[in-house]
Parts: sequence; C-alpha cells; structure tokens
Amino acid sequence: MNDNNNPDLLHHPFSRRKLIKTGSATGCLLAATSGLVLPFRKIAAAEPLPNDQLPEDKVVWSSCTVNCGSRCALRLHVRDDEVYWVETDNTGNDHYGNHQVRACLRGRSIRRRMNHPDRLKYPMKRVGKRGEGKFKRISWEEALDTISGQLKHTLAQYGNEAVHVLYGTGVDGGNITNSNVPYRLMNSCGGFLSRYGSYSTAQITAAMPYLYGAQQGNSPDDIANSKLVVLFGNNPAETRMSGGGVTYYLEQARAISNAKMIVIDPRYTDTAGGREDQWVPIRPGTDAALVAGIAHVLISENLVDQPFLDKYCVGYDETTLPSSAPKNGHYKAYILGQGDDGIAKTPEWAARITGIPANTIIQLAREIGMTKPAYICQGWGPQRHANGEQTARAIAMLPILTGNVGINGGNTGCREGSFDLGVEWFDMLTNPVQTKISVFTWTDAIMRGPEMTAKRDGIRGKDKLDVPIKFIWCYASNTLINQHGDISRTHQILQDDSKCEMIVGIEHFMTSSAKYCDILLPDLMPTEQEDLISHESAGNMGYVILGQPATTRKFERRPIYEILSEVAKRVGPQAEATFTEGRNQQQWIEYLCEKTRERNPEMPSYQEMKSAGIYKRKCPEEHVVAFKEFREDPQANPLKTPSGKIEIYSERLAEIAATWELAPEDVIHPLPVYAAGFEGWEDPLSSQYPLQLFGYHYKARTHSSYGNIDVLQQACPQEVWINTLDAQARGIKNGDRVKVFNGRGETQIQAKVTPRIMPGVTAMGQGAWLAADMFGDKVDHGGSVNILTHHRPSPLAKGNPQHTNLVQIVKL
Repeated sequence: MNDNNNPDLLHHPFSRRKLIKTGSATGCLLAATSGLVLPFRKIAAAEPLPNDQLPEDKVVWSSCTVNCGSRCALRLHVRDDEVYWVETDNTGNDHYGNHQVRACLRGRSIRRRMNHPDRLKYPMKRVGKRGEGKFKRISWEEALDTISGQLKHTLAQYGNEAVHVLYGTGVDGGNITNSNVPYRLMNSCGGFLSRYGSYSTAQITAAMPYLYGAQQGNSPDDIANSKLVVLFGNNPAETRMSGGGVTYYLEQARAISNAKMIVIDPRYTDTAGGREDQWVPIRPGTDAALVAGIAHVLISENLVDQPFLDKYCVGYDETTLPSSAPKNGHYKAYILGQGDDGIAKTPEWAARITGIPANTIIQLAREIGMTKPAYICQGWGPQRHANGEQTARAIAMLPILTGNVGINGGNTGCREGSFDLGVEWFDMLTNPVQTKISVFTWTDAIMRGPEMTAKRDGIRGKDKLDVPIKFIWCYASNTLINQHGDISRTHQILQDDSKCEMIVGIEHFMTSSAKYCDILLPDLMPTEQEDLISHESAGNMGYVILGQPATTRKFERRPIYEILSEVAKRVGPQAEATFTEGRNQQQWIEYLCEKTRERNPEMPSYQEMKSAGIYKRKCPEEHVVAFKEFREDPQANPLKTPSGKIEIYSERLAEIAATWELAPEDVIHPLPVYAAGFEGWEDPLSSQYPLQLFGYHYKARTHSSYGNIDVLQQACPQEVWINTLDAQARGIKNGDRVKVFNGRGETQIQAKVTPRIMPGVTAMGQGAWLAADMFGDKVDHGGSVNILTHHRPSPLAKGNPQHTNLVQIVKL
C-alpha cells in the first residue's frame, strides 16, 4: 500500500501531480486525477517542475513509537532537510502472517508533528507559577548545571528515595528513545523511588497473577481456530488499529474461521461497526455481575467443564477448596447463593445491575457454554474502574468454567498475547532503592509521603515511605497534569514548590504538563535520531525496525541520551561511566542490533538493516497459546501460583483482605466476585449526577500524543457521546455545546447525540489537551476528561479508576 493518493502530497510544490488552481489564494486546489477538492496554500507555480529538475529524495526508515500497542514502520521522504511525505511499510507479500505493518492515520501524520510550528526549540526555565506557562530561554549549560545541582542537593539532603521518574509513554517503543531512560540515569546515581503498575493496566496486571500466576493470552491470529469471539470492553479498531496491531488479525482470522463475534461494551465501537454478530450494551463497571449471571446459567444447566475444573483449578467447588477457606467459600456456592451473602446470582439479578435483559444473559451463557473453542478476552477498559481487579478476574472465569484455557482457538480471558522475537533492550540497570509506589499515587507521595504505608497505600519494599518526593523527572509525559486523575487537585498540589522542589521536563511541545515544569528541555523526536524499535502486540509475527534520523537537528533540540549523559557527567565520573559504559548512542544501537541478531540469525546485520529498515519473523509454533504446556501436563508444567493450579479461590488474597486497611466500598476478595465500588450507577450521588462517564481511547490521538495535529482534530473532533433519550430529556441536539460537570470540575464540549451508547452512560475520548485557566474559573474548553475524574486508587493495585465517574450534562 502506498500513498500515491495522499492528499497531503497535493500541498507540496514538488508534486508531480498536475494541479489546477481555482479561485483565490484562499480558495481550493482540484486534483485533476481524482476530483478531490481541498483547501490549499498558495504555491509558486501552477505547473510542477519537470522530473529532471526535481531535487533528489532521501527515503528514511523510522517508526511511530507512541503507546498504542503497535510500532508501525514509516518510510519518510526527505527533501531539503525536511520530511514532506510519509509512506509506510511496503515489505512482505502482504499475505496473512507476512503482512505489511502499515501505519494508521496517526503515524501517517508524523511530519505534521515533526514540522509543527509550536515545537519546543530552546532550553527554558520557569519564571511564573507552575501551570502559567511562563518561561525564560536559557543556555544548555545553565539548564544542565541547574538540573544536576538540584539533583545532587536532593540526594544529599533527602536521599535517593526522594527522586521519582514520572510515568510517561509519549515515546514508548524505542530502546534509547524510551520514556523510561531516566531510570538508567538514576540507577547510575544510587537509585530512586520507583513505581509498579501502569495507568493502562494496573488492575489486571495485579489481579491475574493471583488467578493464573501470570498474565498471558492467546495471540489474536489464533482466532483462526475459534468458533466464537467474545470481547469485553476490547476495541482494537480504535486502540490498535494499524497493521502492527490487533484489529488486522481480528478481521483476517475471523475471515478464516467464520467465528461469531459478540461485543460487550457500553459503546457501539468501531470494532463492532457492522462486523459484529451481536452488540451487548452494559453499564460501566458491572462486567463482573454479568459474568456471575452467565455463570449461574452455566452451572444450573450443566454447561461447565467439570473435568477441567477438577484437574486444573482450586476453589471452584468443595472438592478443591483450600482447607483455610470458610465453609461454602467456593465459587459455585457464591454463584448459587449458598455463600456469605446468600444471594443467587441469577440472570434476573444480573439484569438489574447491568441493564442487560435476563433473556439476553441466558442466551449469552448458552452460546458461551455450548460453543468451543471460544476466544474470550477483555480490553483494559473494564479493569480501569473502582474494584477493577475483581472485574478482571471475573471475566477470566468464563474461559475457566468452559475449559477454553490452554487450547488453540481459546483464551484465558486476558487481553491478546503476542509472539516475541527477543529484541535486546537497553538495560535500565538495577535499582539500589527497593521501595516502590503505585504508578497512580505519586501525588500522595508528594503531599504525605512519610504517612504512606504498605497496608494502606500499597508501598512495596518497606513498611512505609521515609521521605516525600522532592525531585521529578518528567520525560515525554503528559501525566503530570493532563493524564492524571482530578486535574484541579493535582494543580493545587504542584503549586507549592516547597514540597516537590524540582520538576524537570523533557518534551516536544508545550503540553498541559510541560507548563508545570521548572526546567523544560527540547527533545529530538524518535524520527530524528537512530534507534532500534521493537514490536509490541504483533500477534504471531514479530518484527524489529532500525530507525534512522530523517533530518538534522533543528534549533537547540537534543536527544535524550545526550541530555542524560551530560547530567551524569556533572553528577560525577562514576555516574557517567555507569550510564554510558563508554558508548555513544550510535554505538549502543549497533550493540543492541547485533545482540538481537544473535537470537535471530536470519536478521540482517546492523549495516544491512539501515537500508532494509524492518525485519520480520513469524512465530515458530504458528500461534501463541497461553498455558499450553500447563494444559498438556499440569504436573510437569505448574503455574506460578502457590498451588501450581488456577486459583479461583486465592488464599493470598484472603490474607490481604483480612490485613490491609481499605476504604469504604473497596473490596479485595479471595473469589472473583462482583463489587460495585464508589460512584457506580447505584451510588446515592447519582441523584445529583445521573450519568456514568468514562474516557475511551480515541483514534485521533494515542492518549494525548498527536493531540495538537490539526488534520486529526478535524477528522475526529473532540465530543461527548450521549444517548438520544438522555439528550432529548435535556433538550440537547447533535452538535450542541454542552457542559459536563460534577463536584470535581467542568468541561465544555460538543455533544454527539447517538444511539451508539447505552442510556445513562456518557463518554468522551481521553487525552484531549486541557484548555482551562487553572488560576481562574478552572473551566476546561478542550474536552479533557480528567477535569472530571477521580484520584482515588483501586484497592489491590492502587491503580487508576478513571472510568468510574458520575456527571451531569446540560446544554449551554
């Protein structure tokens, strides 16, 4: 696939396409060959230059490395030291299993990021309040001296535990161009306060090891062997929509197997989009109740795989229940109403909670129980709720109950797995500081660090923190404000610079978060430097890309490795030697490339990869099947759980539930039970704020990356989805400006009135850049969902519950 019909090419004066000018300089250009009419900028001549007078092109391999689960190949056309045209992967025969890793509309717009007039150009220091965006240009020497001086002061006065590297994924797929590279610097300086979990997956990552000992799933290409696909809150057509992502495999594999697809989601997503066989709208945060209702039918109608449950599982019924568990503490008793709560989880019970008719739940249960193999998986939306750990484990019960674990065409209930060809990663070194906080609790660690404990706040490595966070590295991260919960609260915390004394930002743009940094440094983009880039969610075809710099450095931008090397040098000779190991960036990339080649002998050499660009390798076993060896021989291949089996009842979780300090409505339970949590549909607060709000991943952005690209904003405007019935009750029509608000904040945004979302539910694309005067009325005009979200962590993972919110919407 090429971009010969790329409309962006029409704007370039060197285009070979004949252009016909119509109207004035602010009028339109008509592409004579296609009839496409587009607005244009005035160009020097109506006729293009002859071929023999065109400057030479340089075509450079690189990649889009934002955090979408894909790492798509880009072929950047460069002229006069500027990228003017973007193509994507053109290798392979484009057959299933050897397909082209084609970039989506985000990656194809990369030149608009690289050439954006608002890119940061020079080092700067803050001269106003944090968040005002007032900065003064300074030299690199002053910037580096200030950073290293403050870092040494922090380490000397407070210790290494006072330094934190903020979670960020603005550059995520590279080796050297990676948001975690400050880890290596700090580990070269004695360590830092690290973190566990992620904003995307904290709850499911914490929960699944208690069930399976690990979080694994069959690769999506294995759907070629499935008869049924059930997606809980999984929307790859928008989250992983490129040739490097899941949506390609989903459609290609279903074309082979003709598997029926059921989509369970509050929104009628693009993944459904007419390709699904059934859409089941559900109230946010109630997936575990739906599973319980389905389980009741499976058990009552003898549709469970009893031999599988007896052989491979612990705690389904009394025969495998651990001796430490209470009487009737098993899963079957919970479902049938014989447990502590005495409530039978009938389809009628589940219907009241989920909003799904009981007959639909019965039909779903029979479909799942009678169709094998079934590929049952969940996206990361269902777990990103209050008590999301319970939801994640509950969804996994469906493949467990039906014996779909460890077989071709089945799955574990986790998100899709992927083949890994074994790329060598830039080592972050060992952190001498063992203490860790949850990724979501860094603002608490600023405000009340020494008060945070292991059993109340999830501190790991020691019983409590000794010092608060005093120094933050914020590299390629909009988490400081835009992507964190409850923006107003975070704004207030960051205003007091006697608490967190230094925030160092390394960025491409003046993002919402960059405005809160004390020193702000201009970073090179990954497309402007060399790096080795690995696939992520690539199904059964792994690949690696050797990206080259498309252009020379512009203004005073510098690459992250060089910046941190200079800081290490100023900290001391030992820190510099440990960080660099005597290598520059090019030498590191060559080393990493050749180490990867040792595991993949057919991979081209470093020099050959410079021109080849991409190396692909198919999974030797054809498909990744999670826990296949365990299924074949559980004695020889036990799981990494205490029993070696699937622990439906977890004694470890029972102990945690009995000893941790939990807030009201927070639930940790040895069984995967339904737990409503705070601000659910039944919360008394719903009388004031009656709509459930969540922020879905939007195809115009990857989180907040690409959030300032004009063509993507025009193609996919920021809007709030509201059901037709809810809109009529409020006098709202499609396209009206509305305010969405609750007790935490307010945003003003355009309404999308649609039957594609469940009544009582509303949603907007997360990642839109905050546009609010945080020193004034704090009303956001950019559609940033986190002006409305919580900063109350989930109980087990202490993770991000930013899909659990109640709001009201009124017409402006």
